[in-house]
Amino acid sequence: MSSEQPEHSVSLARIGAFFLPLGISASLVTISHVIINSTLTRSADPERVIASYAIAMSMLMLVERPAVLLRQTCSALVRDKISFQAMLRVAQIVFASSLALGLIICYTPAGAWAVRNAFGLEESRVAAVIDVYKVLMFVSLFSGIRCLYHGVIIYHLRTKWLTIGMAIRLAGMYVLSLYFIQTGVTSGRDGAVIFLCGMMIEALVSFLEGRALVRKMPVKAEQHQIENKRQVFSFFRPLLLSTLVTLWILPAINAMLGKTWEAELSIAAFAIAASLVSLLISFFSYFHQIVLNFYRIDPAAVRKFTLMLGFVPAILLFILAYTPAGVYILEHIMGVQGRLQAESLRTLKAFALLTILMPWLDALNGLVLVRGQTKLMLGSQIANLSFTLLTLISLVWLAPHMNGTIGAWAQSIGMLAEFSFIALALRYIKPMDTALPGKV
Repeated sequence: MSSEQPEHSVSLARIGAFFLPLGISASLVTISHVIINSTLTRSADPERVIASYAIAMSMLMLVERPAVLLRQTCSALVRDKISFQAMLRVAQIVFASSLALGLIICYTPAGAWAVRNAFGLEESRVAAVIDVYKVLMFVSLFSGIRCLYHGVIIYHLRTKWLTIGMAIRLAGMYVLSLYFIQTGVTSGRDGAVIFLCGMMIEALVSFLEGRALVRKMPVKAEQHQIENKRQVFSFFRPLLLSTLVTLWILPAINAMLGKTWEAELSIAAFAIAASLVSLLISFFSYFHQIVLNFYRIDPAAVRKFTLMLGFVPAILLFILAYTPAGVYILEHIMGVQGRLQAESLRTLKAFALLTILMPWLDALNGLVLVRGQTKLMLGSQIANLSFTLLTLISLVWLAPHMNGTIGAWAQSIGMLAEFSFIALALRYIKPMDTALPGKV
């Protein structure tokens, strides 16, 4: 990061008060995935059920990601009612596109053909994945509504509402999970229903609070230039292009894991280990918002705060992977037993590099947003995808017996390539004049 002089000083307590609710809400998101996977392990055939859900979820990530980008776009650009209306028009295009793609996947032969060939599935397994996605396709709509209003809430520093929304969502999902456990888990569709209901709850809370904040905004903020959807797209488009590259990573991993010696075991173990890793790193996934909101005001405070917390995910992974705590969580909390437990734990250990890199990469991406250099993200994501694919192909070819750990190593090496690209680009490419201003 550069040595820019701060306009004002920001206390670590102020940054912490902003960051803590964001971190808690992100952690609750991953806890919800742990709840779903724990529910699905109670089925009669957990490996097959979790695999069908994991593949459908990887498809959802492809479709949902543009909606998730509405959060940072909105927090960066919306300052008045006019700019919010421009943002809303862009959001409506995103919503309609995601639903249209979902309908194609679920109700046309093209969708079944794509699922079968992209993931190398047998015909008998394609129907189960499509059945799960018929529910998940609606998640992208409510996720988009949630993220749109999250952007408004974050800009106004009312981040506690993200935690409140996630807490209510989590409670609803847990109750529904208990219902399915009591009545019997029959397919991955049960997990999709839990996820959809939770997303609907969170979207409602975000909508109510965000709409109230929009009503208090001025019609036109002084010196604010965003007035139409074309201006919003100029910021949104580079983010969208870069994320469309990255979104192929998880489907590629699941597809290649399907070519290992024990495909369903590999996919299920990777899904379980990845959900635990997401839980560990999710709390630290909003460093980019700290940089976006405070770096222009006091870069030294941002660097100090990041340094304080940046190594925590790696420490937590070590505790989980190399102490009895990991076995306890897998067996007694998630209900994972037998060879699936052993493979999940082995896969968890392979995520060490990723947990070291992730907080620092997120902070660097925040600096990219502050500088207005969003086009750099396309290059970094291409580097990530390229090295992920190279690692996947090499390990599946040379050591297919590694099973789920192949996915963990591929994702980690890909993140290392992305981190290296961004770090070098920020060092040697000058900031643009269109960098976003800070706020006091």
